[in-house]
Amino acid sequence: MATAPAALAAIDVVPGAVASNAMPPVAAGLADTCSPTPMVTVPLAGPSVRLHPPAMPRPPAAAPEPPHAVPQLARRLGAFDATMLVMGGIVGAGIFANPSVVARAVGSPGMILLAWSLGGLVALAGAFVYAELAVWRPQVGGQYVYLRDAFHPGVAFLYGWTLLLVVQTGSMAAAAMIFAAYFRELTGLAASPAAIAVVTLAILTAVNCLGARAGGTVQNGFMVTKIVAILALVTLGWLALRGGAAPTASAVAPAEGRAPLLALAAAMVPVLFAYGGWQTASFVSGELRDPSRDLPRGLLFGVIGVVGLYLAVNVVCLVVLGAAGLAATDTPASDVMQLALGPIGARLLAAVIAISTVGFLSQSMLTAPRVYFAMARDGLFFRPVGAVHPRTRAPVVAIALQGVMASVIALSGAYDAILSYVVAMDAVFFGLTGAALLVFRARERRGTASRPATGARMPGHPYTTVVFTLAFWLLALSTIVQFPRSAGMGVVIMLAGIPAYLLWRRAAAASGAQA
Repeated sequence: MATAPAALAAIDVVPGAVASNAMPPVAAGLADTCSPTPMVTVPLAGPSVRLHPPAMPRPPAAAPEPPHAVPQLARRLGAFDATMLVMGGIVGAGIFANPSVVARAVGSPGMILLAWSLGGLVALAGAFVYAELAVWRPQVGGQYVYLRDAFHPGVAFLYGWTLLLVVQTGSMAAAAMIFAAYFRELTGLAASPAAIAVVTLAILTAVNCLGARAGGTVQNGFMVTKIVAILALVTLGWLALRGGAAPTASAVAPAEGRAPLLALAAAMVPVLFAYGGWQTASFVSGELRDPSRDLPRGLLFGVIGVVGLYLAVNVVCLVVLGAAGLAATDTPASDVMQLALGPIGARLLAAVIAISTVGFLSQSMLTAPRVYFAMARDGLFFRPVGAVHPRTRAPVVAIALQGVMASVIALSGAYDAILSYVVAMDAVFFGLTGAALLVFRARERRGTASRPATGARMPGHPYTTVVFTLAFWLLALSTIVQFPRSAGMGVVIMLAGIPAYLLWRRAAAASGAQA
């Protein structure tokens, strides 16, 4: 899509409304010339005759938005917001614990860093895939729209269905409970973790109902704080080493008897889980000022930034703790901070994790509801979920739905079970989204579809896109084989969306026939 001029980029265009009340210079000059209508006296032989030139019509005045116009989402976010959303969707609490999980799987420092580097390359490939898809389809809903237009509305519906019931909501409930636990530890508050989690979700729901700009500002603040905190962790780790804190163990940790390739494959599960989340920024495409430009930039800059942060954390953990020490602990970041600052270090890390988890919640509350909104606008979900508040221009019903669902799961305590379904379901739809790019490019070659001349393109396509797609489908298959019960439940929940889709499609068809 051609980039709009900078002067127009910040204008929110609403159907039925005029963007500006200012009259164009030519029209303004015409109005000055024609109004009021002059009366001209023409001298003739005899009594003078007054001629009235015919009145020229005034240019129509800019009409206010009619009261019955349907409010639309407002484009109030830019490239920096997109970058912070990408990073905020990826960086949660996992990076503070997953390095030890990877160390136990592969053992040696070289293999540990190789696993995290490969995960970073996969994430970067995903960023390029989604960046090009954002050029093809810059509409609200992002990944949902890519799947809908590449394959079938039913495939997109199943994605939104699993997002609401499993992937996003389960992750949010778990993050809310983690935040609650650390918040209690830091403040000594006597309230139950579930109550703290629900109150936190309610506050973030209310903030995001104030509009994308309000939610984006809060999210940006959390993400910048997370970046500073992670950089502080890395810096303090190096200072601890220079101050004489020796690694707790320097021997190479065992790889649990696996062949190196199988060990690396096992390590990639927590690595890819830690890198997951960049795709959620695509959900707000409809609220980016220039989605074809801002989203690709946000995806690429955001993923590169996260890869740098993750590799830095793993390097400092290896240098300070050693490979065996890293494999032996469940709290590697806490151990590094304690070596650097003593007992106060662990308390500071608790604050960092609390900020990181609530930042993830903020990002999720801003992004995920846009998928349910897009589903409702397509007639495939409850109609009120597609409503936009006329003043804040936010999908308030969709946001409230997400907050309520996450709160219910947090109160039920079922989030641990739901989280075990997440990896397989995420991997299935990541692979499908990579395949969506193959479909769009094939249509372009056949001449049945065209994309804007400018914008991001996937380097090395189709080979890199095929590798990305197959990597995630293999991950899904591996997860199902290793954890058949949990992954199987995720598949059951996804397939339960098929009759739901058929019901909504029938209702939408009946509604259209009546109209």
